[in-house]
Amino acid sequence: MRLSTKSTYGLRAMLNIAMNGAGGATSITDISKDEGISVAYLEQLLNKLMHKGLIDSVRGPKGGYVLSRKTAKITVSDIVRSLEGDIYPVHCVTVGKRPGTCKRSSGCVPKLVWLKLARSIEKCLDSITLEDLCTEARKIEGARS
Repeated sequence: MRLSTKSTYGLRAMLNIAMNGAGGATSITDISKDEGISVAYLEQLLNKLMHKGLIDSVRGPKGGYVLSRKTAKITVSDIVRSLEGDIYPVHCVTVGKRPGTCKRSSGCVPKLVWLKLARSIEKCLDSITLEDLCTEARKIEGARS
């Protein structure tokens, strides 16, 4: 199981906005240069994040993107779900959101493994905030200085 570049790049872009946004909006060009992600791909990702209410765009010469709420209120789960949708290890596991589509679902013993894995993934992604990542980034920057 592997997340797509939507999640990895989107998380990097959100962290960039969080780390560089104290003085105002962060431009898409700056994010692109810092993160090595094309502007075209960033536009797609940032548009999804904006539609999900995680960031806002600022127009004008000093425009760009800002977080729509505090870093402590944005989880990695918020970001990943905004870009990927629900994340489940197999199609029949939905962690109580909606019934599975498999005909064997009611008597499927392996489904117990997939449910446990799905819950663990959700718990992990829900437990890490953008603020946690900013704290780690500052530690790394401090160690380099």
